[in-house]
Amino acid sequence: MRRPEIQRIPANILLSLTALFLILAGVLWDYIPYAATRIMFPASGALILLFTALWKRGQRRQESDFANHICQTVDALLDRRDPEWFQPFEDSQVSKVQGKLLQYYDRMQEGRRQSEQDKQTLQEMVSDISHQVKTPVANIRMFTGILQEHSLSCEKQAEFLATMAAQTDKLDFLMQSLIKMSRLETGTFALHMEDGSLYNTIAEAVNGVWAKADRKHIRMEVECDGRISVRHDAKWTAEALGNILDNAVKYTPEGGAVRVCVRPWHFYTRIDIEDTGIGIAKEHYHDVFQRFYRGGEQASSEGVGLGLYLARGIVTRQMGYISVKSEAGKGTVFSVFLLN
Repeated sequence: MRRPEIQRIPANILLSLTALFLILAGVLWDYIPYAATRIMFPASGALILLFTALWKRGQRRQESDFANHICQTVDALLDRRDPEWFQPFEDSQVSKVQGKLLQYYDRMQEGRRQSEQDKQTLQEMVSDISHQVKTPVANIRMFTGILQEHSLSCEKQAEFLATMAAQTDKLDFLMQSLIKMSRLETGTFALHMEDGSLYNTIAEAVNGVWAKADRKHIRMEVECDGRISVRHDAKWTAEALGNILDNAVKYTPEGGAVRVCVRPWHFYTRIDIEDTGIGIAKEHYHDVFQRFYRGGEQASSEGVGLGLYLARGIVTRQMGYISVKSEAGKGTVFSVFLLN
């Protein structure tokens, strides 16, 4: 059974009732023999009434000042300026409420900035995607029109169909990369971190590029102790390493070499992927990890410029990082650091 709540009498009403009681006592208690005592009761009651009136007036003034300060603070925040009257270290109700309002305002501003940043990122992504899709779609449309409107030899038809198939594969590759990028940026993919053999993960990554390297007569070398175990997501880590290896094979000329070397450190395990390719200028070290970046000689080669971007995102979400060291014309070393 719920206990009844006790109604408390406000202090000003209690003082007023006390004052009235004293005044009535002084008027009615005629049997008190001493006049001074009879006068004392109404005088005390009058003083209490005066005190109550002054106290209530002061309370109303404090409430008015409190409301004015809070309104001024809210107006200042709405105008995106600092409040004119704010003492953060003052122990008062006004300062406490102002402090909470400023905290709420800072959080709202951070949310607004994040929303604007997300909107800009989305606009850039849509622009990049439309640019990447435009070329293969235009090529497919052009070759389809030629095949429909012209009588071509069987050899020419086969050539155009092969080109269209290649453009379709490029579109499919682009869509798969965009799906991975979307999952990465929105955080919808799940990492399953567990201790596992790093050798098996590297083997899976190497198998994905072995055929392409063989066609270019590129020598693949792997130096990794099979006993090395690292806490990582094997599937996504193989994806990241595979993207770096694919990049190495792509920009290494025929007859070159790609080497993978694993070195355990105290806190991290280091995976060096070294190639004898065209290299990267130092001023572009950061650019190569940006999505859709394909500059210089890379612009004419196959690919959409998402491999290294995805690789860094995957490794970063496993508390690791990637560094690059290169010299134009002499090859590149991408170093992947995975937390032990």
